[in-house]
Amino acid sequence: MPPAPPPSSTGFVTDVSRLLGAFRWAFMPLGLLALVAVGVHAAADTLDDRLLSLVDRADAAFDGVVGRYDWTAPMVEWVSLELRTEIARALALLWELAADLVLALPALGYREAAAARPAEAWRVALEGKQAQPSWRALWRRCLRQPTPMRWLRPLSTAAVVVAGACTVARLLQGTVYLSWRELMGDRVADGGARGLALVVLVGVLATLGWRAVLRNLQHADEACASVSGRKAFTRGLLGCAVVAPLAVAAVLDASPLLSFLR
Repeated sequence: MPPAPPPSSTGFVTDVSRLLGAFRWAFMPLGLLALVAVGVHAAADTLDDRLLSLVDRADAAFDGVVGRYDWTAPMVEWVSLELRTEIARALALLWELAADLVLALPALGYREAAAARPAEAWRVALEGKQAQPSWRALWRRCLRQPTPMRWLRPLSTAAVVVAGACTVARLLQGTVYLSWRELMGDRVADGGARGLALVVLVGVLATLGWRAVLRNLQHADEACASVSGRKAFTRGLLGCAVVAPLAVAAVLDASPLLSFLR
């Protein structure tokens, strides 16, 4: 009898990769949650000054009303600059937490489905359904059955994940530049920091960003498909109203993509 072949041995890196891969069900949803939360926070930070301006205008209107009469004139001093600043910060925090509930929490429902084996293709054809709809099926429903939730939720998610990826990349860029400047000089440190930041930016979007968009698109599609008629169109309007301004702020003020190339 021929000798039995020796058992195949795998490398240490392969074994570690398989071990970590067994926990993807845990760290992938947490990674998506963290990325969306960082992007929402970056967008909310840009709204502090705007909210403070709105609070100042409201206070000015209040002062204009109570200042007309002598017996209400002392009420003008009720709201100081420090109090207005605290009110603006509290509003920004509440807005950020509400956006996290709308965009970040659905990420915890992210699950990776194994691809169907060729031998089971006939079963999928007979059943006529899949465990999770594909990108093509989801976008087809967005076009044929458009609702605010089906469009605004994934677009808002895309905006905040880009802002979150930019925040992570800028943090790495600053850390690398300050660490390398004394050793390699400003020019080399700046080039290396920008290069690493671009790699991290692309890596975060390629590994986590599109998955966060897909998960919110799936969540919005499931929510709209659970109702019919006019209820499907009005489903999630409050959440869309919360995240849409933050998405605009994320695109305009919290996503400095060109700064990594200048």
